[in-house]
Amino acid sequence: MTTLSTKRDADNDCVFVTPGVVKAADGTTALDRFNRSYEYDGLGDSYVRFLLEELLPEVETKTTTDGRAIRLSHDANDRSIGGESSGAIAAFTAAWERPDAFSRVFSNIGTYVGLRGGAGIRHLSANSRLSQSVFFCRTDRGDLNIYGGDWWMANQTMERALIFAGYEVQHVWGDNGHNGGHATMIFPDAMRWLWKDWPAPVKTGPNTNQTIKDILLPDENWQTGERRLQIYRRPGR
Repeated sequence: MTTLSTKRDADNDCVFVTPGVVKAADGTTALDRFNRSYEYDGLGDSYVRFLLEELLPEVETKTTTDGRAIRLSHDANDRSIGGESSGAIAAFTAAWERPDAFSRVFSNIGTYVGLRGGAGIRHLSANSRLSQSVFFCRTDRGDLNIYGGDWWMANQTMERALIFAGYEVQHVWGDNGHNGGHATMIFPDAMRWLWKDWPAPVKTGPNTNQTIKDILLPDENWQTGERRLQIYRRPGR
């Protein structure tokens, strides 16, 4: 982060999160239990609720080394989220579930494959556009191809799904394996791209899903409608 130069005058506050680990009662006879896949790979709002309702409020109770209070913006336009591998799908799902909280996403070697239903996010992304968000995707041609799926192909499909839905997307492909080496090299440029027009709000691109284009009003975002669902039942049923 220290290599970044941006147009921002405000401080960039970075909050790093690691998944939970349940320590073994006796390390000589059992292994620790790692919660990474449970917390990160599945869909739903559990992880983003943890971030917004527990972790970030706790951060704001702290002070800097020189005694200043930590105040985090609650505006999605001021927030970015990112991760690697399982952390990447966790970051994407957090922004997907709560676009009012995160609008800029960095994804490296994302686990958009068949682990805990994660592959389904590609279909959801292609067939709806819920927010004004931008995404930076990166993966490698030598990425994993195992029981859960093909990471290289899944990340390409994810990128195409986002473009199809009208999100602004940038991608960089590499030739390494399932690691963060290349991502570390390009991370400063990725951050500059994600924040390139700040503080202007993120804009959506043209949606190429014809069904959605037919019902969307030009230059207007999604709005919450009537939450009541009326079910019609035929007589005798």
